[in-house]
Amino acid sequence: MAEQSGRRHPHSLQGLLQMAIETGTESGSTPQMGQMSEERRQWLQEAMHNVFSGQTDEVQQIKECLKELSRETNDEDGKERKETALELLADLCENLDNASDFCKLGGMDLMLNRYLSCPEAELRWRAADLIGICSQNVPVVQETALSLGAVDKLLKLLDLDGNETVRIKALFAISCLVREQESGLAEFVKLDGFSVLMRAMQTDIMKLKMKSAFLLQNLLMSHPEHKSTLCSMGMVQQLISLLRTEHSPFHEHVLSALCSMATDFPQGVEECRVPQLAFEELLKHRCQLVQKQEEYQEELEYCESLLKICFKNHPEDNGTDR
Repeated sequence: MAEQSGRRHPHSLQGLLQMAIETGTESGSTPQMGQMSEERRQWLQEAMHNVFSGQTDEVQQIKECLKELSRETNDEDGKERKETALELLADLCENLDNASDFCKLGGMDLMLNRYLSCPEAELRWRAADLIGICSQNVPVVQETALSLGAVDKLLKLLDLDGNETVRIKALFAISCLVREQESGLAEFVKLDGFSVLMRAMQTDIMKLKMKSAFLLQNLLMSHPEHKSTLCSMGMVQQLISLLRTEHSPFHEHVLSALCSMATDFPQGVEECRVPQLAFEELLKHRCQLVQKQEEYQEELEYCESLLKICFKNHPEDNGTDR
């Protein structure tokens, strides 16, 4: 959408957002705040680029956004401005230096102590997403987030929030704070994060299930010292029970985690061999189910590996024909 002739060019986020609202009104229709049309959203994104590109440095943009987010406004116009500010910050903080500046300017504190608990789900998930984006591979940001209790707050969102997107973004942020981050992982373990992951895998939200299983597998691979803890909390039995649900691509990640639990870990093998679980029979049946389906070849390989590790049966003895 082209800028209207004679319109004064805004030089701040506040001015830009006000212009967006005015433009929607002048076009002859009343904008539905909180439900921005795709046309208006596209125009606003282009306008943001035009306003800020080459006219103000990125630190100033971050300050403008944080100023907007710090305003005490509860109306629909204010909500829309805050959504746009969070969206712009997410783009800016893909740059590691900007992520550090965002943190130094108090942005992380604002996200964790205000926006993760705000009533609007749109603002909660954008805040969680921004925390994750800023924390990726930036130790100083991770340390600040951890000092502010980020893992505890995010685990509660993952476990209890009623909005699917909020839960998925909270898991993303948790992953950014615990993978390759020793103090973050220690906090995750202390807060029983593995149990929260298991409950996430037991939901009906496929994307959440997949991402939770992927994080579990990653943590098992990089930190095998936690296998004993996981065994003691019944993780093997719970993973096997997930394989008895309706077959889906999610099962590949579950089997991958089980392989990690059993590999070079006798206690994990013993857990898999518990007769009541009938795991060997389940694996053989799964091999027969997927052996001729190309899209499930990795799942088949995990099944065969588990049969070899746990039950000393080679694939050729299981009646499978690859």
